[in-house]
Amino acid sequence: MDYNKVTNKTVATLKEIVEAKNVLVDTDSLRKYSHDEAPLPLNVLPDVVVKPQNTEQVSKVLRFANTQRIPVTFRGQGTGLSYGAVPTQGGILLSFEDMNRIIEIDERNLVAVVESGVVLLHFRQELEKRGLFYPADPGENSSAIGGNVGTNAGGMNGVKYGNTRGYVLGLEVVLSSGEIMKFGGKTFKRSTGYELMHLIIGSEGTLAAVTKIILRLIKLPNYFITLYIPFHSLHEAIKTVPEIIRKKITPTAIEYIEKDSLLVVEKYLEKTMPHHDEEAYLIIRIDGDSEDELYAVGEAVSDICMENNAVDVLVANTKDTQDRIWSIRGSFYEALVKNRVVQMVDTVVPPSKIAEYIDEVKTISRKRKIRIFSVGHAGDGNVHLILMKDDLSDDAWTETWPQTMKQLYETAVTYGGTISGEHGIGFDKKKYLTISIGEPELRLMKAIKRLFDPNNILNPGKIFDIT
Repeated sequence: MDYNKVTNKTVATLKEIVEAKNVLVDTDSLRKYSHDEAPLPLNVLPDVVVKPQNTEQVSKVLRFANTQRIPVTFRGQGTGLSYGAVPTQGGILLSFEDMNRIIEIDERNLVAVVESGVVLLHFRQELEKRGLFYPADPGENSSAIGGNVGTNAGGMNGVKYGNTRGYVLGLEVVLSSGEIMKFGGKTFKRSTGYELMHLIIGSEGTLAAVTKIILRLIKLPNYFITLYIPFHSLHEAIKTVPEIIRKKITPTAIEYIEKDSLLVVEKYLEKTMPHHDEEAYLIIRIDGDSEDELYAVGEAVSDICMENNAVDVLVANTKDTQDRIWSIRGSFYEALVKNRVVQMVDTVVPPSKIAEYIDEVKTISRKRKIRIFSVGHAGDGNVHLILMKDDLSDDAWTETWPQTMKQLYETAVTYGGTISGEHGIGFDKKKYLTISIGEPELRLMKAIKRLFDPNNILNPGKIFDIT
């Protein structure tokens, strides 16, 4: 699709809408907004960066861009991993970094109203002062909540608390026409026609600009413990997870990590974990409102693990020891990506199939002669795989990694899974989308996109192409 260029007149109009100080055109500033945190950088400079201060300004910018047929890419904090916030068509990059107000924390109804650019860490800190908790945890505290909504971000707390979608009660959005719409609200139940709000969640900025979000909160749990559990094999670790769930025990998080991944992270952090010679590990977080309740659940989980051939169960009940364990899991990406050329896969399979899927991954790794590390959310089947370039030549790497990723995605689907659990499709995975969905479903998605955004100016080229 053809778009019009950003001109000096375009920039002048944008400065009238949001003030000159909130419009950036110098190369150094544009470079900052040209990429996200995906491991293989894709750098595309926007023609102009616009930082709106309120919803009305967003509305005016989009109305102008739609009239002029100028593409618009939305950005929160740029922490995405699929090029979703990269302005692949140039044009206007609309950054929500200044729309970062926590508008309301309603303690009587346990809801909060925030602007799209609110940083997750800051939001949580404000809630904890009031004994409240926002459970959705994508693992990147510096992310913006609007971006979390855009990808329906999940994370480590998904076993007990689910993903972002489960905590969104309402949205204020702006359509490409500039029309401001409000979906949902502070009520916890609704049965009033199509739930359009849920179309926006996970749409990665392709349907509308999210400007405000109403979020459901819960009481902050009083106590947390973490169990660190080594196993002789990944199969023994993974088969333990359904046993825990079957006993109606719901930990906050159940993570798995394999030995080769653990050793890399230990070296990176200059920390050593006990039992680091075993083949696989579960890391389980449990929360509760009383110590008695917490330790009863912890003992029940420990018994199940030992019955399933765990080598040991180490209990961390202080903040320092828990932080030490979770730093190992949380540093996996940084330890493997730092100063290396890698690619990342974010697949999902049924939780009971993780070990079988990883067996297939290792077979693919051997056949393709490419190292693949894995770690993931064992409780919900979300598997993160990192493909390492190592000593492959540039030509061999360029040829090998796309074929390997395609095979990994296809294998996940054969196990009843899909190609992305929480990172979204963005620009990076769209060529693999039809592995996971059929043509009828894709046609329906494209029809919805055309209805919301008939001129295809909103984050064009993401998820799928419109011709």
